[in-house]
Order: sequence, then structure tokens, then C-alpha cells
Amino acid sequence: MLKLFLKLPVRNLLRRRTRLINLFLRSVFGHKYAKRVFGANLAVMLIASSFLPVSAFKDNELTDTIIVENKINLNTKISVQYPVERIKITQGFRTFHPGIDMDGLTGDKIRPFEDGTVAIISHSKYAYGNAVLIEHTDGMSSLYAHLSKIFVTEGEKVDTYSVIGEMGATGRSSGDHLHFEIRKGGIPINPLTLLPRP
Repeated sequence: MLKLFLKLPVRNLLRRRTRLINLFLRSVFGHKYAKRVFGANLAVMLIASSFLPVSAFKDNELTDTIIVENKINLNTKISVQYPVERIKITQGFRTFHPGIDMDGLTGDKIRPFEDGTVAIISHSKYAYGNAVLIEHTDGMSSLYAHLSKIFVTEGEKVDTYSVIGEMGATGRSSGDHLHFEIRKGGIPINPLTLLPRP
């Protein structure tokens, strides 16, 4: 009974305080001018807060950063390239010259312009001299002529990293160079239309 008696005055006191606070807030926010001011300010605050990043309202807290490392082996593959390292074209593609000539020195490494299979190797004192013909996909083939040395065999698969031979001046040649042809269905086409810009 004593506990109930002590609790009644405390309850009454809390009710009175709550009523006073409610009356005060109603008189302040219920005024017509106060509604306009507070209403406009609240609307502006809500619109402005929608443009601010969420992190602007947070305290600067230190958080643990988790980094997940995926080990992916990326292999870069050259799909089409010039067969020589130093590119200096001395003769272009035309009717009676079905390829391009690239200047260099005897011993310069020759690589295929694209992955393929060695189809024919020829050795001659005339015309192309020591030459390699490589077959590619889609009826494409490429010819590398006037080589001083040949490092591949017929039927061997080669890629753009393979060294198929060395530059020379064999056959009908006026000096060290590589005669390079690309054929589509057996018909020579201008190699510069397929090779990247030097």
C-alpha cells in the first residue's frame, strides 16, 4: 500500500510535466507563421539531405577493409603481327610484286604473322630462295621468302612467338630482306590491309 501511495504522486508529476510540454510545443508549432517557417525549412532539409552522400552523416569510424585476392592468370596473345622486329618496308604490294619487302640484316629473326601450320618448305637458287609457307585459318596462308636459315619443319604448328627462320638474301634477291606475302584462297592480297599500323 505504501508503494502504491509513493507511486501516485510521481505519476501525477509526470503527467503534469507532459501536459506542460505538450502545451508549449502546440503554442510554438501551432502558430500559423511558425508552421510556414518550420515547414519550409523541413522541406529544404529533406531535399538537401537526399543529395548528400550517406557517409556525410556518419562519424568517421575506422572500419576493417577486407580485400579478396583472386588469382587469375592472364595471358596476352598476339593475334597478328609483323614478321620482323624492325619494320622498314622497301617495296610495296602491286601487280607484279604480290607481297611486301622488309629491309633488315642477315640473321634477323622471322616470326609468323599469325598462328598456323607449316605447309611447305622450299629451297631454291632462284625466285623465292629459301622459303616457308604457313597455312592459317579461313583459307589464309603466308609466305616468307629469301631466308638464310629455316628452323621449322613441314607439319609443325607455329604461333606468333615461334622463330621460323632468319632473314637472308637467297634466291632472286638484290640484298638482305624478307619478301612477305599473304594469300586468301591462294590469291595474294596486300598484307598491309591485315597488319597493324607500324
